[in-house]
Amino acid sequence: MARPIRNLRWYIGGLLFLSTVINYIDRQTLSVLAPYLKTEYQWTNTDFAWVLISFRVAYSLGQTLAGRLVDRLGTRRGLSLSVLWYSVAAMATAGANGLRSFAAFRFALGLGEAGNWPGATKAVSEWFPRRESGWAVALFDSGSSIGGALAPWIVLTIYHAFGSWRPAFVITGTLGFLWLILFRWFYRKPEDHPRLSREEHAYILSDRPATAAAAASEERRLPYRTLLRLPQTWGYVISKTCTDPVWFFITDWFAIYLVAKGFKLEESLMGFWVPFIAADLGNFFGGGFSSYLIKRGWTVGAARKFIAVFGGLGMTLLIPTVWTTSFATLITCFAISTFAYAAFSTIILNLPADLYPSGSVASVSGLGGTGAGIGTIAAIYLTGWVSDRYSFEPILIGASIIPLLGMLAVLVLVRNNRATQQGVVKPI
Repeated sequence: MARPIRNLRWYIGGLLFLSTVINYIDRQTLSVLAPYLKTEYQWTNTDFAWVLISFRVAYSLGQTLAGRLVDRLGTRRGLSLSVLWYSVAAMATAGANGLRSFAAFRFALGLGEAGNWPGATKAVSEWFPRRESGWAVALFDSGSSIGGALAPWIVLTIYHAFGSWRPAFVITGTLGFLWLILFRWFYRKPEDHPRLSREEHAYILSDRPATAAAAASEERRLPYRTLLRLPQTWGYVISKTCTDPVWFFITDWFAIYLVAKGFKLEESLMGFWVPFIAADLGNFFGGGFSSYLIKRGWTVGAARKFIAVFGGLGMTLLIPTVWTTSFATLITCFAISTFAYAAFSTIILNLPADLYPSGSVASVSGLGGTGAGIGTIAAIYLTGWVSDRYSFEPILIGASIIPLLGMLAVLVLVRNNRATQQGVVKPI
């Protein structure tokens, strides 16, 4: 027999982290190059918004489809298909030659990238007990901020080395194929993994049903008509819909926003990284501190809601950026807001695994992704339209206020109720 690997579940978490890093590097390549592409193709902000919207339409529709597909195919096959698809789409973007072709390739990228979060969330539910799931989600979700921070350096280095934007899409797109080889070789479910020790297997399953009948119930796929009747589902969907557009505004528009404020992109590159690094720290704060509270005796619901309040209030720090002209102050406010967002996002991403049987986790995660996609599409269009006619300031004020609705949705809708007593969802 193969020798067991100690703490194997954290190696699995590392694989999910790398997937998210690569996902965001591929996604951010266009956003980093946006100022140059706008000049070359004479795009307005509204034109660029349509390219972003094409990605978001596919991403929002794909989240629900990908979630159900991952629940049917399993994490290994579902995530593999997702990464293969979006890596090919990322590389193919090098052949774009105008607004329509960019939009088409971004649509294809969005369909592929939609599978990452439902797949990773399902993997966490398979490999981690609830008392550790906050840390595990923080680990893989932090890949988004690390990928966002690395992308400007990687992409601009390639751009200046080749004197063209096209090689940047090809080179970043190859990263997914390297990850795919590693993932296919290493990933299995805990029940099937030859390198998992008996002790760790027992630990992973320690808070799951002990009887065969209960275990079978844990694997069931709840129909959408059941999921959509549950207030817990809507608490999750609304909170994700009200928070993710703020993060995507930063990832998609931050380079253009800095240029609009009068800062040169190359000269402000170090500051560009700060909000993404802050978000990375926020992931671990949200996941780690909520897990700490649970170990201290707090209920899962109380621990998650504490972070939700912190995150919702912290995101209001985008408002002062409207009046500042100081680069340091602006970056500080963005950093605090992205730290708060990431903490909030981590506990939101935990909710499907906290609440639903394993066989429905990816499906619920996909519903939240679709809601976030719809909210982001509206936000992208408004950002392009408003910034072309006025400025970015109204957008930043709205981005500070709307997450408070997501906070309220978690506080009011995510609770124990009759469905909890009937065993449809887990107590929180």
